[in-house]
Amino acid sequence: MVSASPSQIKPQAVRTALRLIARLDIKGANLIKGVQLEGLRVVGDPQIHAAKYYQDGADEIIYMDTVASLYGRNNLVDVVSRATEHVFVPITVGGGIRSVEDARTLLRAGADKIAINTAAVKEPKLISQLSDVWGSSTVVLSIEAKKIGEKKWEAYTDNGRERTGLDVAQWAETGAKMGAGEIFVTSVDQEGTKKGFDCELVESITRNVDIPVIASGGFGSPEHLGQLVDFANPTGVAIADSLHYNRHSFEQIRSFCLANGIATRDFKSITKIGS
Repeated sequence: MVSASPSQIKPQAVRTALRLIARLDIKGANLIKGVQLEGLRVVGDPQIHAAKYYQDGADEIIYMDTVASLYGRNNLVDVVSRATEHVFVPITVGGGIRSVEDARTLLRAGADKIAINTAAVKEPKLISQLSDVWGSSTVVLSIEAKKIGEKKWEAYTDNGRERTGLDVAQWAETGAKMGAGEIFVTSVDQEGTKKGFDCELVESITRNVDIPVIASGGFGSPEHLGQLVDFANPTGVAIADSLHYNRHSFEQIRSFCLANGIATRDFKSITKIGS
């Protein structure tokens, strides 16, 4: 048997407190939701939902402008600016961010992190440019993934409509090397189905990068979260449908985590931020 040298052995990932994130997909002034990023329907006012999720214990909020890629601009400046009046956890914004100036506008409006997808695919050096200005902790590489074969996934853009030809795991690794401080991966196949996360997809990324990985797409029950954590050990999970339609609450999810040995942030410490 051939033994690996100490330098070849990758240290086992340390399981940190799982971040529970509310995902809000925005079209115009409305919070919307669909299945597999299609058939989008209006859910309500994003301000009301964001405020509720913050009060209920969300660790973070992520806003994704679902039509930004069609118009070449992000329309969330006002949404983010208003959210900062009543949301006191980190806010990530994605969609239509194509330049350092676009990012600066949103950060000035109150965003803490910037998520880029289409622009990064077209111009990968944008990842480094943003990281050089604000640091890697501000830069999130957003990846929309579709399964194309056995343990193979391709990165898509434009809300899961446009193929890129990029292997998801390789693209995530490239993004990390170029300065992204976080990977936000959405399984388009599982998104909105409530059938569970694509655990193999997430694990293909977590095993290859040393930066936080957030999984999105497929949450339907706390048990799905447990399966994902055991298999892929992500840094966080983004939840949308189950929160929007009151199928599950952050309190229920945290209770499940506590009962199953999954560390999460103390809700009391979160509420003190806005007190």
